[in-house]
Amino acid sequence: MFDGLRETIKAYKTRDPAAKSGVEIFLLYPGIHAYISHKIAHWLYVHRRFFLARAVSQWSRFITGIEIHPGATIGRRFVIDHGTGIIIGETAEIGDDVLLYQGVTLGGTGKDTGKRHPTIGNNVLIGAGAKVLGPFKVGDNARIAAGAVVLREIPPESTAVGVPARIVRIAGQKPDFASELDQIGYTDPVAVEMSALRGQLEALEAKLTEMSRNSSGL
Repeated sequence: MFDGLRETIKAYKTRDPAAKSGVEIFLLYPGIHAYISHKIAHWLYVHRRFFLARAVSQWSRFITGIEIHPGATIGRRFVIDHGTGIIIGETAEIGDDVLLYQGVTLGGTGKDTGKRHPTIGNNVLIGAGAKVLGPFKVGDNARIAAGAVVLREIPPESTAVGVPARIVRIAGQKPDFASELDQIGYTDPVAVEMSALRGQLEALEAKLTEMSRNSSGL
């Protein structure tokens, strides 16, 4: 556990430009506190100490504002930036080197049984306020923009934006998340379609107006 904690603190220093030292991260970052609490709660959960596991997770939620179910599986170097409002469900699985921003939900739709929550691959970035809902996979190296609502599988190496989320880019190379932290610099495909429809409507109105004037002239 201590080796995992050291490499997680190092990941925070790499990805958070505001981090000044490992001591600061360990003592003051709620994401680290939630990570440590989850390790304890998950151990209790695996050993069928369900009440104690939930007690630890609920205490952690009270202190950090981050709710992680004890049953969730979390990989190495897991980084939470700020973290308030993050919710991770019981059957969620999170790979290595994942970065979550505040307000992210890894939840269910309420329709599924058994595996109800998403599986997040390695090197995934999920932007502030994004909701990933359902028992599907978000592929390795994927990026989900701030405010997106993801309701279906996201392929590896892709970027998803919008409500509901749509794929706007599939990159051929592994992204460098340490330097590419832009969560909002993507065009919403729905907005593009609406803009195109608006342009067509304006052109049609102009044509009808011209036809009306020509008719009046006759």
